[in-house]
Amino acid sequence: MCSKRGAETGLGAGFFGRQLRAGEKGGAAVGLTRRGKGTKLMVVTEGTGLPVGLHLDSAQKAEVHLAQTTLETVKVRTLTGQFRTRPRHLVADKGYDSRSFHRYLRGRGIAHTIPPIRRRGRRRPGRPIQTDPIRCASRWIIERTKAWLQNYRRVLVRHERLLTTYRAFVVLACVMITLGTLLR
Repeated sequence: MCSKRGAETGLGAGFFGRQLRAGEKGGAAVGLTRRGKGTKLMVVTEGTGLPVGLHLDSAQKAEVHLAQTTLETVKVRTLTGQFRTRPRHLVADKGYDSRSFHRYLRGRGIAHTIPPIRRRGRRRPGRPIQTDPIRCASRWIIERTKAWLQNYRRVLVRHERLLTTYRAFVVLACVMITLGTLLR
């Protein structure tokens, strides 16, 4: 004799329908994008491309809103044993050009090179922003670091439901990148 729940699946007693159906994709820090659902990986690197800070969040949020929390994860030990919690200089793309982010960087004393977004018909008041083309050209370093991270399959596609598990794989990939660079 089948229980009522077992009869629903047609497999007899002991099997529940929820055990055989595909689960809802989701978990912490999963947001909708144009292509589906995803998690945004934000990384801060030093001059040679070694990751020094990272933040994981929902893919639905704009990167400029996640940049402040990402910069607050930077914690590098100096030769004197103290921790340095802010970079000397930040290079970012046009997506980070906003007044609130510029104010945040100025308040923390972080110099930055962020090319302005060209807006039609309006000019920003005040002195035009000068960007250093040599520093802007060094953005390839962060793109290379993200490519290094995506060499690891567990980082490329998030299969883990728990954010802490996925974060552990990302940190492990960062450690492997750092060790590989230091051992060269």
